[in-house]
Amino acid sequence: MISSTAHKAWGARGQCRDIWRKRRKQCTCENLLHAYSPGDIIIGGLFPIHIQTNRNTTPGPLTCRKYDLQMFLRTQVMIYAISEINQRTPRVLPNFTIGYDIYDTCGDVSLAIRATLQLLTPESCLEPSLVPPALPEPKTKAVIGERYSEVSVAVARVVALSAVTQISYGSTSELLSKKLKFPTFLRTVSSDEYQTKAIAELVWQFKWQTVVIVGSDDEYGKYGRDSLVDIFSKMKDVCVEFTIILPGYFSQNNNQTQNLLHSLVTNISKSSAEAIIIFTKDVNAGIIMEAAIKHNLNRTWIASDAWSTYTKLSAMPGIEKAGEVFGFISQRHEVPGFKDYIISMFNGTTNAILEDYLTLCSNPAEENKESNCSLNSQEGSEQCLDLSCLASYIDQDESFNIYLAVQVIVEGLRRLLKCDNHKCERNATFTALELLMEIKKVNFTVKTTHIFFDSNGDPSLGYDIVYWNMTEQGTNIKTIGVFWPGQKIKVPEDLVKLRQVAVTAYNCSKTCKPGQELKNQGKMCCNDCVPCADREFSAENGDKCKNCGPDQYSSPQRDKCVNKTDEFLQWSDPFTIILSSSGVFGIIASIVFSVLFAIYHSTPIVKAVGGYLCFLELFSLLVCFCLTFSFSGRPTVASCMVSLPLFGIAFTLCISCILANLLQILVGFNFDLKIGPWVQKLNKPMAVVTIVSGIQVALCVPWLFLSPPKPTLQHFDKTILHLCDSGSMNFFIAMLGYIAFLAIVSFLFAFKGKQLPDLYKNASLITTSMLLFLIIWILLIPIYINLVGVYKQAIESAAILISSYSILGCHLAPKCYIMMFRKEINNEKAITEYIRKHYEQNDMAVK
Repeated sequence: MISSTAHKAWGARGQCRDIWRKRRKQCTCENLLHAYSPGDIIIGGLFPIHIQTNRNTTPGPLTCRKYDLQMFLRTQVMIYAISEINQRTPRVLPNFTIGYDIYDTCGDVSLAIRATLQLLTPESCLEPSLVPPALPEPKTKAVIGERYSEVSVAVARVVALSAVTQISYGSTSELLSKKLKFPTFLRTVSSDEYQTKAIAELVWQFKWQTVVIVGSDDEYGKYGRDSLVDIFSKMKDVCVEFTIILPGYFSQNNNQTQNLLHSLVTNISKSSAEAIIIFTKDVNAGIIMEAAIKHNLNRTWIASDAWSTYTKLSAMPGIEKAGEVFGFISQRHEVPGFKDYIISMFNGTTNAILEDYLTLCSNPAEENKESNCSLNSQEGSEQCLDLSCLASYIDQDESFNIYLAVQVIVEGLRRLLKCDNHKCERNATFTALELLMEIKKVNFTVKTTHIFFDSNGDPSLGYDIVYWNMTEQGTNIKTIGVFWPGQKIKVPEDLVKLRQVAVTAYNCSKTCKPGQELKNQGKMCCNDCVPCADREFSAENGDKCKNCGPDQYSSPQRDKCVNKTDEFLQWSDPFTIILSSSGVFGIIASIVFSVLFAIYHSTPIVKAVGGYLCFLELFSLLVCFCLTFSFSGRPTVASCMVSLPLFGIAFTLCISCILANLLQILVGFNFDLKIGPWVQKLNKPMAVVTIVSGIQVALCVPWLFLSPPKPTLQHFDKTILHLCDSGSMNFFIAMLGYIAFLAIVSFLFAFKGKQLPDLYKNASLITTSMLLFLIIWILLIPIYINLVGVYKQAIESAAILISSYSILGCHLAPKCYIMMFRKEINNEKAITEYIRKHYEQNDMAVK
């Protein structure tokens, strides 16, 4: 509110106020706030001093609300600039004065058109129904405004009818650059074509990869949104997660606005966007940022020029909860002398808009209170300040654009009227079209700003990049960079430091740990750090996971591949040592037994075992014991080929010798004359061994040539198992099946022979050894089939050892015992006596 001191100082100028009231037009055009000053040449002004109306779906009179302090100050910039021109020495326009006709449009298209018609017609407050088909030459030769692009589009279509120059200080929509539609539109602010390029350049500089774009349902928001989407679509490293266009009623506090706002905030909070670009009016941006503060969104926002320096918004309590804000604004300059003009209480001048502010903000009940320099940002509050505080709220962007627009019009007039410091060659009779043509040609410098218009009516001006530096003391909007059309963003040192800020949780440019890749997890744009799968690796930040080689596996961190460990039955393995020791003992025992049998080869016990067949039997067992070593160590082609096929041949040779020996026993003690001759024909040991063993050889030799056992690898998670593959499974089964068949036959013959007089228990011992052999293989084969690992080879070796020891221990070892320790029964007489007693006990006559 206005302080007591300031109010009294202003009251001394009451006479000036009375004079103004007498000169003021009596008609207010349906209560539109309006300021007028006469002159030889009139410049119109359109300003949204109030930024909202009561517009709704029901027709009716419109009233304005939400007073904007900064727009009030901007109207005073135009008035100050015109006053300066009129009072400058030497005069820019000798013998001419410039007047103004300024209207409050309330940011509404309908009210702006009504005000524009008022500017163009010579009569005051002309109703739209009274506007003639052909408008006469207007007294207002140029119009400064409007601020919003949507309103400027409507105004531009009207003023084009009279060829009146329109110079906007804030409308940036690209649509307005189309001269076929808007031939009289010019502006002292850069087009959104350059602003959107600047925003895209900032996104690229910061390496942001995912953005959200919020626009509005007007020429400013829609064209800005579309332009950004088009630019980002051509940038391979930037993805637009989603866009939204706010409806025209968004600034109204109703249920539809609240529902839409809730949906917008929810989508933003769920999104992975690294930057939220708000390309809409300042009032809409204010609503969004209030919600962002309430929900503590803490995002990175990019502000368009409409709100990047909006003081009311930056002063919101808790604005730091919304996150950091970058923005773009026309290059900022201070209006020369305007601050001093405000501090001096407007230098004693007055105008209707200023009077309206004094009336609005004058409250006698508050006169004794202290001065208030804080701008109330609450909904519905009147933006009133002490006059002594107004200077601190002067902006340096749109205010300078307005000052620049006045200077451009004056320069056009100077060129058109051919004025020097003393006189003007032409009089004030000229058309608006003539002035428009001259204004389009201006090319001069105002203070340090050089301005000219291109063919689209756009100036050659750049953008300042601003950053909201939020501290406990408040928000300081500072310039951190610049952008010029056609050039890259100039990044100063402080912007480089800002880019080194730690990546936020919403940043798509995540620093993935080694072993993770950036992968889409169903989100629109942003990839997440996803751990590589097993047997995959990613060595660097976010690289695509790659497969490890067939002989490798990924490390626990998935950042590299590690060679798999080769697994086979190591010689140092305890099981291998036991098996090898057993094999060595078996070899020694076989050799010792061979020596004993050789020493006692002429004794009855050796003949009972088969005579020379026992040497073949021991040789085959010696081979089997030696084969146990082929299953240890890393498998080779040779070790795999000899292991199973050679075992099959050797063990078959061993059983064939036993079978031939059994036939000898059965023939020797068989007294059945009917079957005697037939059995005697089978009593040919060498033939039996040759035939029985030959069948196994016939199976194993083709096996070795057609599909032999060979080394194979089985890959597991961290190991490579080296095994011998059996090759053809049919040959393998046939080999084992044949041995099993011979074992069963030998078992049956031996079981039958148990009833015969056998001093040395040969048949009984063979029965036991064959039974043990069959049991061992019946138990070990399922284990072998189901077992996985290095000990699969050990099971094969163990089976061979047990099979060999069953024959060596049960069949041959007892014979060696008799040869060494029971020599008394190792003679013909003992055998004859044993047979005689056997038959006598069974009441059988000995023939």
